[in-house]
Amino acid sequence: MTVLGLNHITLAVADVQRSLTFYRDILGFRVRAIWAKGAYLEAGSLWLCLSRDGHVRQTPHADYTHIALSVSEDAFANMSETLMSNSVIWKENRSEGHSVYFLDPDGHRLEIHVGSLESRLQHYLNTPSKNVQVL
Repeated sequence: MTVLGLNHITLAVADVQRSLTFYRDILGFRVRAIWAKGAYLEAGSLWLCLSRDGHVRQTPHADYTHIALSVSEDAFANMSETLMSNSVIWKENRSEGHSVYFLDPDGHRLEIHVGSLESRLQHYLNTPSKNVQVL
């Protein structure tokens, strides 16, 4: 058996409308369904569920866990400006490709990134000093 890919992501949120506004108006997700305690949104092949939960953390986890969203190089500058003025930035980019690391309204750690797995692997092949074994 093999996993075929990512099916969907569900994020617990304190306020569905606030999160819906952020994902729709700031990140450009398409709203597909809304109900009293949640919403389904779509961006490319990504299916995102926002689900109201009274136990949402007020502070993000201290580790590096995050969700990275692909954006085109053409859209990156405008989107990064919008995020920097509407979100908390939690990390500076130190990896290959353009990235902005930001928090959503509930403190979920997110990233917009220009690049792909192939561009990341090529970076490591071109930079042997990073000591990453590309298979």
